[in-house]
Amino acid sequence: MNDEMTENLMDDNGDTLFAGQPVRVVERDGVRYTLLGTAHVSQASVEVVERAINSGRFDAVAVELDPQRLQALTNPDALAKLDLVEVIRKGRVALFAANLALAAYQRRLAEQLGIEPGAELKRAVGLANAHNLPVHLIDREVGLTFKRASQRLGFFGKIKLVMGLGAGLFASDDVGEDEIEKLKQGDMLEASFGEFASESPALYETIIGERDRYMATRLREVHDPAQREVLAVVGAGHLAGLAKYLESDTEAPGPLRASLEDVPKKRNIPWITLTILAVVLAGIAVGFYRGGLGVGTELLAVWAMYTGGLAGLGCLLAGSHPLSILTAIVVAPFKPFRLSIPTGAFAALVEARLRKPAYEDFLKLRDDAQSVRGWYRNRVTRVVLTFMLTNLGSMLGLWLTGFQVWNKVGG
Repeated sequence: MNDEMTENLMDDNGDTLFAGQPVRVVERDGVRYTLLGTAHVSQASVEVVERAINSGRFDAVAVELDPQRLQALTNPDALAKLDLVEVIRKGRVALFAANLALAAYQRRLAEQLGIEPGAELKRAVGLANAHNLPVHLIDREVGLTFKRASQRLGFFGKIKLVMGLGAGLFASDDVGEDEIEKLKQGDMLEASFGEFASESPALYETIIGERDRYMATRLREVHDPAQREVLAVVGAGHLAGLAKYLESDTEAPGPLRASLEDVPKKRNIPWITLTILAVVLAGIAVGFYRGGLGVGTELLAVWAMYTGGLAGLGCLLAGSHPLSILTAIVVAPFKPFRLSIPTGAFAALVEARLRKPAYEDFLKLRDDAQSVRGWYRNRVTRVVLTFMLTNLGSMLGLWLTGFQVWNKVGG
């Protein structure tokens, strides 16, 4: 690997090509990879990217993007084509909410700094297309990164992760200087997760370390003998890791990429919920045994009242349609018969059907996701709220039922 100083990289006019930007050069398999580290919120990075591609010295351009993020940058209206009902049916509401959190964070940055986060990546793709240069999207899909990160976190780690994303969603103040500096030196996803990213080795490895190796693998995988000079535009925080893996990895790129995309299918057994259910049902059984039909029936009524009532309350707090609230109340007590399908999914499906989001809701999604008022005003985000708050109410109802049942039986 060659660590070339920026002053040694000149364009045809003798001007410094990458002034002020960190650069690593790696030569491998007959290809010279120029790795350009950028700040995702810097106009200077945009200008350096323009100068580099316009110099004509590169045969291809690679960028730290996946197809989904590229579409979000180049076609913000693509959200209007989203099938929200399909998102709910496939259990992707949590991932959709995480993407909204990322979008809201990026919008806050854009308004505060006057530049769209990732503008240099968008510009790199646009200029490469204008020069008829091949464009390689080398980053891993955001959804895969979220899923792999989630699997590596424990129960409380996931709660902290959700809290960090929630803070990014509803924060109304300016992004702090520390976060901006982290963005200039690091990665958008890392900054979006706040302090939790640096405090959690598992999360940091997934969103930074794994992606360094993934991008290096993708560069090797798309290798074309005709492309001898490749410019890779990535966040500065990825530069060292990307260069290391690009130089030293010996595994075949295809299988290695597949392993970094793999999300092991765990047996999705909600042990905590199962344990609470077992305790509650055992208490009800004891009630029937000790107190007869009267006590047992009373405990079943307590079960229905707490689980259905609090699920309905959560749905009500989400501003949902009355029929969505009724759905939550009716469905919640039957949790033991559908462990893998949350109550919120039923209520959200009804909400999406009865108050189908309009095209305008999708267009305003990025703006509305920045405030609590916007979440209630926008029909898309209100469906997400229905899902989340109904599930929260149902879970609280289950816990309270356990206390009430055993208090009655024990007394």
